[in-house]
Amino acid sequence: LCPTTVLSEQHYITAQERLATLGIRVALLSRFQTKKNQKEVLLGVLGGSIDLIIGTHRLLSEDVVVPNLGLLVIDEEHRFGVKHKEKIRALKSGLDVLSLSATPIPRTLQQSILGIRDISRIETPPTTRRPIRTSVEYFSWRRSIEVIEEELLRGGQVYFLHNKIQSIPYQVKKLREFFPKEKVEYIHGKQDSKSLEKNLLGFFDGKISVLVCSTIIESGLDVSNANCIIINNPQALGLSQLYQLRGRVGRGSRQAHCYLFVPKRTELSEKAYRRLKTIERHTSLGSGYSIASNDLDIRGAGAVFGYKQSGAVGRVGFDLYNKFLDEAVQKMVGQKILRCR
Repeated sequence: LCPTTVLSEQHYITAQERLATLGIRVALLSRFQTKKNQKEVLLGVLGGSIDLIIGTHRLLSEDVVVPNLGLLVIDEEHRFGVKHKEKIRALKSGLDVLSLSATPIPRTLQQSILGIRDISRIETPPTTRRPIRTSVEYFSWRRSIEVIEEELLRGGQVYFLHNKIQSIPYQVKKLREFFPKEKVEYIHGKQDSKSLEKNLLGFFDGKISVLVCSTIIESGLDVSNANCIIINNPQALGLSQLYQLRGRVGRGSRQAHCYLFVPKRTELSEKAYRRLKTIERHTSLGSGYSIASNDLDIRGAGAVFGYKQSGAVGRVGFDLYNKFLDEAVQKMVGQKILRCR
């Protein structure tokens, strides 16, 4: 289970390459498929002829029935809302669940710290990876053109992230005017499947130099030749989002750059300022856990169960909140409560 069609496609290709030779039958459910193909997959899952099914939220639909479901792997777990998680929990009692995330959301991290959930950390990066140089600046077209030119001159590709779908055409028009000899295209979540797939494949193949996009690229895009990302209006995005978006570059051995461009005359809230300073400061490889810890500190953990994703713990203080929660967990699992004075 993964949050985007792009990521599900990539997982499907990887799973086929690694598992098909072992006789494991793999299938995909995504909006890139025809209704006929989807129906065939659903019948295969129901009949037991498919061993592993990969897909988006589509897997949580009523018509997806997996009789012998034993393991659920959730990639980019932080991208799924609480309603989805409640539905996942209701799928089957005793189901083994493995959740993966570069930046766990505050509540998930809190559950792990308190022992409600087990957590493992992978801290060793690929040998050729380098930390991504990150800078926060005020937006200007002059500076944008400068950094794009630098990347194109060394034969690379650029992400220009603008998360307002209505004004994406304007950004594309401006960039085409500045770079008439380069191919500039765009993708976003409301785009029709054919155009989205065409532009994605074009960027993968290196035929598109600058890709104007929404946060649809947050999960799944792995283009080693794209090593420059400009994020417009970063103050409107969450900390885990910024970390994931920055991770779209620096996938190879070449030095990558991430530019967070804040609009001029924008007054940042205290939380937005702390988010930007955190992402700028934590540039070392594998710093997702540190960023998630900062996110927990900024947002609060919220309700451990139920529908509240985040919330303030300022009234009782973070340490005391943890002690209360720890006592509640001990009581639930039948342990003798060791009260903290």
